[in-house]
This record gives sequence, structure tokens and C-alpha cells, in this order.
Amino acid sequence: MQQRWPSRLWIVRHGESAGNVAADAAHGARLARIDIAERDVDVPLSARGEQQADAVGRWFADFPAAERPGTVLTSPYLRAKQTADRIRATGGLAQDAPDPLVDERLREKELGILDRLTRTGVEELHPEQAEMRRRLGKFYHRPPSGESWCDVILRLRSALDTISLHHGERRVLIVAHQVVVLCLRYLIEEMSEAEILAIDAAGDVANCSVTEYVFRPVESTTGKLALERYNFVAPVAEAGAPVTADPDAEEAAR
Repeated sequence: MQQRWPSRLWIVRHGESAGNVAADAAHGARLARIDIAERDVDVPLSARGEQQADAVGRWFADFPAAERPGTVLTSPYLRAKQTADRIRATGGLAQDAPDPLVDERLREKELGILDRLTRTGVEELHPEQAEMRRRLGKFYHRPPSGESWCDVILRLRSALDTISLHHGERRVLIVAHQVVVLCLRYLIEEMSEAEILAIDAAGDVANCSVTEYVFRPVESTTGKLALERYNFVAPVAEAGAPVTADPDAEEAAR
């Protein structure tokens, strides 16, 4: 049997960002717009997000050296790259791990004309989009100039093919975003629309939470990745860093 999958795959949502904080404040005040000066791609980690990234990095650093991630793929968004860099700086990677590889296919779901709007803002400023989303559901609704979950899944299929082609049998860490974490679960576990939306409805993916898969051989196949844990926040909580699951500016209108 040829093993095409990583021996272990970790998927980590980035630490809390300034966008998370602003989106949470806008929701709490029932504002239409989220007040962020930077492009979403340029929004940095908050101070709490830095603590969270350091905590999960130290958790990986406690692994035996041969069991730490050896390959890192990250979204091009600053908050994800900063999270990956802090995991590396705290000793969370194998000693021979190369610099993180930036892969634009791991970027956050794009909201197009709904960018920086809260749910209140979508209802007030684009009621036709709010109605279309209710009719189609979040899995298929694509706002003008934006993406549906299906669009994210399409690019992630390609990213998984690259991982299986170039990183089989390795220990791979992906640092990305909430929707990416969920859509990767959908692909790896061959879920239905209803199954992944039920997981999404049960609770947000926490900042710097860990989703982990381990390779399992299957006779007469190339094997599969089996889920070991999902939305695992113990590395952050046990280090005394705050556990947060605030929406990103790009996630606020989901």
C-alpha cells in the first residue's frame, strides 16, 4: 500500500485577532459595520491572540522531538502567519522543519459586498442577500464578489491533493481560519452538507484550537485520515491563556 496522506495532520485556527475583537464589539452593540482600518488580510493578532499562539506552540514543544510537526502550511493572512511564526518561535516544530509555506488556498472565506458587515448590517444594507442566504443556506449562498462554502471546498480539494502529493507520511500542521477548519473536516471525513452544518451550529471553532488527524491503513486502499480530536482547547486553557471563539471580520456575517 502506498501511503499518500500525512502520518499526522494538525489544523489550528489562528489566534484571536484585532478583527475578532472589533467584530465581537460590533455584534454586541448591534452595529451594521465592523470598525477595522486594515484590509482583512493585514489584520494582526491581538495581545490575547499572541498568548494563545505561544501556548499552543509550547504544547507542541512538549512532544518528543520526532513527533512535532515537520511541515507547516499557512494561510496568507497576517494573523495566521503570525500564529505559525509564534508556534515555531516557542519550539513547537521539528528542528529540521523548513519555514512555513504560505498557501493562498487556505485563506478565509471571502464575503464580497458583505465584507465588514455584521448580520445586522446585512439585514439593513443588503436585505436581498439576507433573504437569498436564508433560502439557499450558508453552504451554497455566494454573495456578489464573494464565495460560498462550496467555493472554499473547491480550492481546499486542490490543497489536499498537493498535501497528499508532496507531504505523504510527514507530520503536517495547517494554520488557517474557522471556515477552513470546518471545510477540511467536510472533505477529509466525506461529510454531507447537513453533517458539517450541524457541527458548525453546535459551536464556533476556538482561536488556536487544535483539530488532529492520524493516518490509518485500510486494506486495498491508500488509507485514510481518522479524526483524533476536534476544537481541542486544552493547550490554551492549561497555559492560562484566555480561550476565545470570536468571529473574524470576514466571518461575522456568516
